[in-house]
Amino acid sequence: MRPQPFAVAAGVLVCLEAVALLALAGWQISALIGGDADSLTSSIALLVLIVLGAVAVAAFGVATWVDRSWGRSGAIVTQLLVVAVALGAATGTFAHPIVGVEIGIPAAIVFVVVVLAARESARRRRELDVESDESPRR
Repeated sequence: MRPQPFAVAAGVLVCLEAVALLALAGWQISALIGGDADSLTSSIALLVLIVLGAVAVAAFGVATWVDRSWGRSGAIVTQLLVVAVALGAATGTFAHPIVGVEIGIPAAIVFVVVVLAARESARRRRELDVESDESPRR
């Protein structure tokens, strides 16, 4: 079976988020090298978490592309976490509403595409079930 259009689109978008996380890791490395980090231990721990997150998000993207439900579930949770970060960036003591919007809008778009991929997969599964029920029994 070939992947469906929404599954491919969702997989690509989620993998792009993994690339963005790797870019964030690169920024963290440059801050470490440049001496901009207040705590070396905390910076290294944050770097490890960012890289682990990027690997997980990339796995969700690939699994979504090949129509695995666990990939879509992980991608949806990822989008909800990104929206939570966007809300935190937009509100609070050091609020940057524009940054919150810049983070939140792409996450909302990816969320919608992943949900559409899930609906597409469910529709396809129902069609396959109907076809297998209609086939003659031997």
